[in-house]
Amino acid sequence: MTFANAGTLGAVPGRRDELVAHLTRRGPRLADAGCLLYEVGVNDDEPDTVFVVELWTSAGAHRASLELPEVQQAIAEARPMLSGQFGGFRFEVVGSPLRATT
Repeated sequence: MTFANAGTLGAVPGRRDELVAHLTRRGPRLADAGCLLYEVGVNDDEPDTVFVVELWTSAGAHRASLELPEVQQAIAEARPMLSGQFGGFRFEVVGSPLRATT
């Protein structure tokens, strides 16, 4: 079943755009690991927040991706840009009017 992870990452003041650039670097290994969608966004009303929405083939695929050396390195590189403020939610997708779900 498709797994969704939607969240917010607090950026150190003045480093939001740098964090966005880091998060949007091409990463073909994510698709190989089961990532179906990884979207990064901003809202100028919240200048120190980055929004991320992910769809995965399963919750297990998402968990396993966090162990990939490339992902571990990307997390380590992002840490200095993060304020420590995080939010979000996760859920199993049960349907969509736009696509078939499994």
